[in-house]
Amino acid sequence: MPATHLSCTRCGNELQLEGIGACPRCFGPLEPVYDMDELRRTLTHRSIEAGPPSLWRYAPLLPVHVPDEPRLAPGLTPLVPATRLAAHLGIAELYLKLDTANPTHSFKDRVVAVACAKARELGLETLACSSTGNLANAVAARAAVEGLDAVVFCPYDLEREKLVATAAYGARIYAVRGSYDDCSRLTVELSFELPWGFVNVGLRSYYAEGSKTVAYEVAEQLGWEQPDVVVCPVASGSLLSKVVRGFRDFRELGLVSGSAPRLVGAQAVGCSPVATAFAEDRPVKPVRPDTIARSLAIGSPADGDAAIAATRESRAARFMRWPNRRSVRTWLCSPRRQASSARPQPE
Repeated sequence: MPATHLSCTRCGNELQLEGIGACPRCFGPLEPVYDMDELRRTLTHRSIEAGPPSLWRYAPLLPVHVPDEPRLAPGLTPLVPATRLAAHLGIAELYLKLDTANPTHSFKDRVVAVACAKARELGLETLACSSTGNLANAVAARAAVEGLDAVVFCPYDLEREKLVATAAYGARIYAVRGSYDDCSRLTVELSFELPWGFVNVGLRSYYAEGSKTVAYEVAEQLGWEQPDVVVCPVASGSLLSKVVRGFRDFRELGLVSGSAPRLVGAQAVGCSPVATAFAEDRPVKPVRPDTIARSLAIGSPADGDAAIAATRESRAARFMRWPNRRSVRTWLCSPRRQASSARPQPE
């Protein structure tokens, strides 16, 4: 594991690889730092390709030890050419990354697998989270397969259908009378009082790193090339910022060449604090969500500013704001043109 320590992206404070959710000096976000010189010497196309058919093939680029017995391992999901959809949109070449092939059908399985590995290292016996749906399923399933307890906090008016699988896996579900942002604030407070592994609070520095594997896989599946453009949904902003980081890692390690892909972030009009801040060239300000895309309805995105900063690496980066009626049309268009359905990926 070439990860050496955690570093605050705001003040540069360095900390050990422990369960710390934010910098104790300035409350800034923490990121693992890796021994890139060691990785340049040891990480190659061949060594990656010889790895397991999951995200653990990129273990040297993750800040945790690979579990002795990786169970229900996510990752290495299909990257499929969408030829009919591309023709409909007037694009020469278009690929879809089908993270619905993960164990609970979302990219959240990636981040939870990494967070859980750290939780096991720390001796924690309960996984917990705040969620709008997909993360709850991922946490509950991961806890079940690892023999841990699971606790989920969700908005009280969340669609019951989203929590059927969460309940089936045996998680304890607490309905919070408020929005996702209220759930998030509650879990931050509880993280100081309970010896639980809150994956998107105290374990967030490790959890977020799992999203990098989306970029790693895309590059590998394209024959060790970067795409020209990447379109990414934005809720907390973590996925977009880590996808940018993933492509940058591969460039710095000489595993791919060329400039950074152009980034396009997508948010719903009724909850677009990151897109609005990007357009107005200012820090992200919280908003009250009002959108049918409940999985993206995070009014106070923890990594919104990080997402904007990450896009600055991209040529001609942009954010798009989609009205509800267009979200419905887009959701209907994909399966009709490519026999695959899309759904927003929450934080």
